[in-house]
Amino acid sequence: MGIPAVQLSAVIAVGEMVGSNRIMLAQKIVNPVGNANLDPVEEKKLRRSMVEKALTALQADAEEQVVLR
Repeated sequence: MGIPAVQLSAVIAVGEMVGSNRIMLAQKIVNPVGNANLDPVEEKKLRRSMVEKALTALQADAEEQVVLR
């Protein structure tokens, strides 16, 4: 058992190929944890919600691959 982690990726297949237990769908390849089209306040809210979702996923047991969308 390794260090619990959530892999954020815009391409779910990458996480599946490397064997990540927790894979979270990111926004875009060039800006996975943000959205340049949003104003700074809205982008911060988006980033916070993604981090909170990833932290929640870390608390759950993941014996097999889990994809969070």
